Order: sequence, then structure tokens, then C-alpha cells
Amino acid sequence: MLVIGIAGGTGCGKTTVVNHIIQELPEDQVGVITQDSYYKDLSHLSFEERTKVNFDHPRAIDFDLLCEHIEALKKGGAIEQPVYSFVQHNRTKDTLRTQPRKVMIIEGILILTNPKIREMMDIKIFVHTDSDERLIRRLRRDIIDRGRDIEEVLNRYQNTLKPMHEQFIEPTKEYADLIIPNNKRNTVAIDIVRTIINEKLL
Repeated sequence: MLVIGIAGGTGCGKTTVVNHIIQELPEDQVGVITQDSYYKDLSHLSFEERTKVNFDHPRAIDFDLLCEHIEALKKGGAIEQPVYSFVQHNRTKDTLRTQPRKVMIIEGILILTNPKIREMMDIKIFVHTDSDERLIRRLRRDIIDRGRDIEEVLNRYQNTLKPMHEQFIEPTKEYADLIIPNNKRNTVAIDIVRTIINEKLL
């Protein structure tokens, strides 16, 4: 199994890069695990308390479960990937059955902060995007898709997202094998990744 990690700041376009990489690959041979599914279960907290949690700090992620699941997939077993609700700021009771594939892509802003997860990756990618562009994308996504108001999003960006990005996410660039600028000129980098994957699938 080839394990590819794709990291980068919030709103950097990781999902776009993942989609570009997998769009020409056989669907039954490539799987995706998103870090967002592995936010810790906060059912013991009230909704009000959950809204105040710093979800951009590594301790918000259940890395133990993510490690366990990657190890199970590498051994050929299926996993029950948690399903997270951004509206409720918590895991739902649902799970997503995920089968092992020849290529597994792990994507998320904090995945390169964890040494054990990094060791499991064959290729580590960091998607780089201008901070203003990331803020604009985050605003659109949180307001349109997640039902947040603009004041909440801006406050969270200024007080949490930006300092967490500078403290935890930006420094993980040093672990990346490949840094992809998320713009129209990233086709060469994506083609290189596709070539490596295709060799693995042969």
C-alpha cells in the first residue's frame, strides 16, 4: 500500500489537489481518509462548550485512532471511519466503512504534525497558498457550507486559525517531500504524483 499525506493550511485547496490527483486513477484502487473525520468525540461537552474548542490545535485530533486505522488498512483490513458534523462541532453516530486500497491518501491541516503518522507515509505533500486567498476560501466555505456568520468566522481566523497555522502547520513544510503551489501552474507537481501512483498500481 502506498500512503500519501496531503497537508496545508485551512482553505489552501487540499481537496482540489486530491481530486486532481485521483481524477484519472482507477476508483477502486485509491481511497481517501480525511483528518476532519478524526476530531475527538466531544459528546461530554455542551454545544456551547464545543463551539469554544480550538479545533486547529493538534490535541483536537484523535491521532491514536487515525494511527490504528492506517495500520489496519496496511494489514488489509477494513475500517469504520468516523463521520464528523461541522454544524454540531462533534462526531455523529454514523461511520463510513473504508476498504484498503493500493493507494491511500490522508489529507488534513495537521497530519504532518504527528511523528507516528508521518512515519506511515510514503509521500508527504504540502499545499501552499497565499494567506489572503486562504481566508477568502475559509469565509466562503464556513458561511455558505457550514452556516456560520461572518463575525464568528473572522474572530476564529484572527484568534485561532492564524496563530495555530503559524505555530503548528507552516513549520510542517520541512517534512514535505513535495510542496505544491495551489494555482494553475501546479500541473507538473500533480503529474509527478500521478506518475508515482501509476507505477505503484502496475
